[in-house]
Amino acid sequence: MDPLLFISILPVVILLIYIYKKDKNEREPLGLLLKTFGCGILTAIILLVFGVIKKLYGFEIFAFANDSAILKSFLQAAIPEEGLKFLFLYLVIWNNREFNEHFDGIVYAVFLSMGFACLENILYVFNGGWETGVARALLAVPGHFLFAVIMGYFFSLARFSPMRRRRYMLRAILYPILAHGIYDSLCFLEEMYGDRLGLTGIFVILLLAFDIILWRAGLKAIR
Repeated sequence: MDPLLFISILPVVILLIYIYKKDKNEREPLGLLLKTFGCGILTAIILLVFGVIKKLYGFEIFAFANDSAILKSFLQAAIPEEGLKFLFLYLVIWNNREFNEHFDGIVYAVFLSMGFACLENILYVFNGGWETGVARALLAVPGHFLFAVIMGYFFSLARFSPMRRRRYMLRAILYPILAHGIYDSLCFLEEMYGDRLGLTGIFVILLLAFDIILWRAGLKAIR
């Protein structure tokens, strides 16, 4: 196997095995898990094609967002990515008879998000090399994993709490968008202003601190 391909998919495989083994009561069918993973890949392909079309025809829906790290993070990354993930998760899983336990929402959300992260990671790593692969294995891929845990947690609460369904469905889409947007904002701010203002170290510390917060929230949701 190509070393870059190996480092691209390794963190995805590790996180998939981790969440699969956490589902101890009733393991989900492999076919449905693979279908959900494939929908994650399809999500990445849709956004990739849309990005290519934008470049070919030179149009930007949110061109004004390019000048703001925060707007760019939310309007061009967090909202479309998490929004499409949520859409596919709903279409594939919501009415499926296998969605019969609270933990199932997290499992399927993670498999879908890891499908997205897998293709995205391959593209980034083959373009950036080993350093990019290591950095994304430690931050970006686990980030997608944690966004999915948050989404799946509230998705399950919505499924099994009919009286509060709207509230939990809103959180299932809103909270991952917020987490993703804040994460990307810190990355873009470091990229735009880190070296220029000598604040690289501060942005790195903030990113690591936010990553720790996400991990604590994610592990709590899994428990």
